[in-house]
Amino acid sequence: MAGMSVIVVGAGIVGLSVAYAALQSGAAVTIIDRDPGGDKVSLGNAGGIAVTEVMPASVPGLWKKVPFWVLDPLGPLTLRVSHAPHLLPWLWSFAKVGTASEARRISGALAEINSRVYDDLVPLFNKVGLANDLFRKGALTVYESESGLRRDQPVWDAKRALGVETEELSASQVRNMEPALGPIVKHGVFTPQWSHVSDPKKVVDVLRTWLVANGAQILRGQVDLLVATADGAALTLNGGRTLKAAKTVIAAGAWSAQLARQLGDRVLLESERGYNTTIASPGVALEREVIFADRKFVATPLSVGLRVGGAAEFGGLDAAPNFDRSKSLVTLAKLYLPGMKVEGGVEWSGHRPATPDSLPIISRSGRSRHIIYAFGHGHLGLTQGPTTGKIVADLLFGRVPCLNLAPFSVTRFSNKKSAVVRRQNFGDGW
Repeated sequence: MAGMSVIVVGAGIVGLSVAYAALQSGAAVTIIDRDPGGDKVSLGNAGGIAVTEVMPASVPGLWKKVPFWVLDPLGPLTLRVSHAPHLLPWLWSFAKVGTASEARRISGALAEINSRVYDDLVPLFNKVGLANDLFRKGALTVYESESGLRRDQPVWDAKRALGVETEELSASQVRNMEPALGPIVKHGVFTPQWSHVSDPKKVVDVLRTWLVANGAQILRGQVDLLVATADGAALTLNGGRTLKAAKTVIAAGAWSAQLARQLGDRVLLESERGYNTTIASPGVALEREVIFADRKFVATPLSVGLRVGGAAEFGGLDAAPNFDRSKSLVTLAKLYLPGMKVEGGVEWSGHRPATPDSLPIISRSGRSRHIIYAFGHGHLGLTQGPTTGKIVADLLFGRVPCLNLAPFSVTRFSNKKSAVVRRQNFGDGW
């Protein structure tokens, strides 16, 4: 199947990672994106390789906290009222997976895919010229009180049971590790397996440039219509141009569900908009990503400055960003980093593609063996992108995937089970 034509819809980190793996396997690759080099969540995220993030967003007891988060002007969650009716099916599914048994199932699947991250990411970085842009310095989660740390103890216990390494730190040990942190910090947990990149935009730009230099074609265009055919798929772009390929991969992030629905696949996918501010000259220095557990945001030292990011806003794909959220994050960061300068910050917002169960969709379409989905990675697109690319290439070329793909199947959003589902999980290339 060398030279097999593959179209990848989406030029974010997941789509580019898929293109890389397909190209390495001998495919003729075309990438389609409405703005291939433009601003997207892959370019503006916090830069963490978050291999220790193995717990789902929906966990038992979460709903007790949501009203307080929504009412707090500096809180981590915002719901836009106008979008609420559209959000109800997603929220209902989110609530249903918030049980102890579901948390165990989902965290096991996340731990399995995250356990492969460095096996797939490091070779890709080395190959394309990013070897010096990965910093394996761990991450530091900090708390304002002992009660906050104890509150999260069940989560840390669950993570440790799944292979996450942790080290609890006192206030003085935290400040020995990160002197810029102020007295508000009373406790910390160090996770050495975490890492961060120099700049997410550089990662995407370098990978895209390498792909073009090695034979991939990139087209600017919006896919308006996706039709499964007997021997592949036909994609009609805005303006009327139609392209055909033996295999098609949908990796368009938060916009992917629109195409999946055209094929008849039910997908629960929402934009979980995130915000950040990047300060080029912050006046403070961090060695690693710091996670502020009580306030649900992070700060990462990047080559372009200190990036303060977080927040979760559910308002759909078309709502204008509310950059007061970015300003709120800087206000919070000043509580922890009292020496931080806030002048000259660049505000940003992007659409994270969120599923209700926190698991990405990595599977064949339930309607066509020639169409593969690779989206819904939420906060973990940069982390899981290269591994997703490897899995998708296995499906494209009929190889047995390195993971059990049942938890990541698109059919989990439907009650209908079919032979298609059973067969696709074995990646038998039919």
